[in-house]
Amino acid sequence: MAALKKITLFVLLMILSSVVFAQDDKEVMADTMRSNGRIYVLLAVVVTILLGLILYVFRLDRKISRLEKDK
Repeated sequence: MAALKKITLFVLLMILSSVVFAQDDKEVMADTMRSNGRIYVLLAVVVTILLGLILYVFRLDRKISRLEKDK
């Protein structure tokens, strides 16, 4: 379980660092989406997909651990 936490923390930090380096002066598309309110829809979709993947991996890890414990 500790290894899973370390891996999760590592992935989150890598995503954060890539977001920091991805900043640019051209924010035309972001401004357009923000003014239309679509940026929140996009954010909700991305968060939903990421939460679904994290939940899937967590449940899969629990099932695999249970199968390994039974053998």
